Amino acid sequence: MSDPSPWNAAETGAQARKHAPATLRNRYAITHVLRAILPDRGRVLEIASGSGEHVIHFARAFPHLSFQPSDRMADACRSIAAYRAEAGLENIEELHLLDVEAPDWQVGAADAVLCINMVHIAPWRATEALFRGCAKLLPQDGPLYLYGPYIRDDLPTSPSNLEFHALLQSRDPEWGLRNMADMDALAADHGFAKSDLVAMPANNVSLVYRKMC
Repeated sequence: MSDPSPWNAAETGAQARKHAPATLRNRYAITHVLRAILPDRGRVLEIASGSGEHVIHFARAFPHLSFQPSDRMADACRSIAAYRAEAGLENIEELHLLDVEAPDWQVGAADAVLCINMVHIAPWRATEALFRGCAKLLPQDGPLYLYGPYIRDDLPTSPSNLEFHALLQSRDPEWGLRNMADMDALAADHGFAKSDLVAMPANNVSLVYRKMC
C-alpha cells in the first residue's frame, strides 16, 4: 500500500487514505492532555475525524476505551475506513456518518467527545450545534475536548494566528478563529463549564468543557 500524500479537507482524490500533516505534529501533545481527562472506561466519540489518523493513534494509546470516529465528508469517510481496516484495532468502531448540525446524531451514547481543528473551519452555527448535541449525549461531568487556535482577551494573538484567521476568512467569511470568551459563554448556555485550558505547540490550545448537569 502506498504512503498517503498530504491532504486537506478541501481536496479530493482517488487514494483512500489521506494524510493531514498536523496530526503528526500534535498527536503526542494531545494524547498527553487526554490522559488526564478521559474516563477509565467507556466510549469516546470523535467529531470531524478528518483523515482518521488521530483516532488510530488514540485507540492505540487508550486500549481500555472504545472509539467512535465520525465525519460528514466523503473523502474523510473513505480515509477513516481505510486506516481503520489497516490498523485492525478492536477498540475502533465502524465509521459513523455524522453532520454535527443534524438534530439527531444517532450515536446512542458517549462518555467523552473529542473535536480537533473543526471549530475554526466551520460556521459558528456548527459550534453551536456541537454543544447542543453534546448536552444531549454526555453524562454529567462528561468531557468535551476541543483543540485548535483561539483568540483570547487575556493574551495577544500571535502574528501567525492572525494570518491564519485572515486566510480562513478569505476562503469562507463564516470561518475563522473563535474568541474563547464566546466559547465559554456558549458552553455555559448549554450547561457546560470550562475545566481545563492547556497551552499547546504552534499557538494552539486544548479546551476541556465538562457537562455540569
